[in-house]
Amino acid sequence: MSEVKTGDTVKLNYTGTLADGTVFDSSEGRDPLEFTVGSGQIIPGLDKAIPGMSVGDKQTVLVACDEAYGQADPDARQAVPRDQIPADIPLEIGTMLQMQTPDGRAMPVKVIELSDESVTLDANHPLAGQDLVFNIELLEIA
Repeated sequence: MSEVKTGDTVKLNYTGTLADGTVFDSSEGRDPLEFTVGSGQIIPGLDKAIPGMSVGDKQTVLVACDEAYGQADPDARQAVPRDQIPADIPLEIGTMLQMQTPDGRAMPVKVIELSDESVTLDANHPLAGQDLVFNIELLEIA
C-alpha cells in the first residue's frame, strides 16, 4: 500500500477541536479537504503529520499553537475611538468586522472590548494562541 509523501495531493476528512474538546471546524457534511502535502496550504503542524499515512489510516494529531496560527500578538489589538465606527454598525463583544489596511486589503477584526469612548478590535486569527487537536482520516492519495 502506498504512503503519502511530500508533493502528493491528498483528500482527508477531519475534525478540528480545541484542547477542551470544542469543535472549531470539520469536513463533516462537506467535501473532504484536498491539498498538496508540503505546499503550505494548511497549517504546518497538520501538514507534517500526513507523510507516511496510507489510505484508510486514521490518527489524532496534536498541533501546538506555534505550528498552527501562532501566538496571539498583543500589538494586533487596537482601541479605536467609538466615533470612528459608523453608527449603523451594531457593536457587541464578539462581533466580527472588516477593516481596510493602508494598502487596501480587507482585514477581519473582532470586537473584544467596548466602552463609551472606544472599541477595542483584535486582528489576531481567532485560533491564535490555541493548541489544536485534529482527528483525521486519509481518504485518497492522488
